[in-house]
Amino acid sequence: MQSGYRVEKEPITIDGLQKLKDELIFLKEKKRPEIVSAIAEARSHGDLKENAEYHAAKEQQSHNEGRIQEVEDIIARANVIDVTKLNNDGKVIFGSTVFLDNLDTSEKISYKIVGKDEADLTKKLIYFQSPIGKGLIGKNKGDLVEIKTPSGSKNFEIINVEYI
Repeated sequence: MQSGYRVEKEPITIDGLQKLKDELIFLKEKKRPEIVSAIAEARSHGDLKENAEYHAAKEQQSHNEGRIQEVEDIIARANVIDVTKLNNDGKVIFGSTVFLDNLDTSEKISYKIVGKDEADLTKKLIYFQSPIGKGLIGKNKGDLVEIKTPSGSKNFEIINVEYI
């Protein structure tokens, strides 16, 4: 590590950390041996220069080892935040679930505010540094919020905030 280089802690929920640990176990204990086996099988087919199976398996091994390093790094930098142990006074904080009324469309929606590595819009998990995440953090139940997003301005009312 270079001198003067600081490792930034990355906030993560308990669920997010557990998913990463599960992924790491899968990559090391299941995927890695499968790839090693595929490489051995491809090697047994002879000439490696023209062996597409061998090269594909080696590339897969490289991707898997890269992801293992990435997940280990994320876990090492994880700053686990247990939202159930924090003061739940109706304020939107990292890890809280926010129930919103979209004032433009009358649609009811909820988001959980999470870290970068667990964000997944399809599961309503939004990164706390995203436009919506930034726009909601620090606000309170009952607040009207206008958030500037890449697709335009959105207006919400915070119906409820849960710490689960």
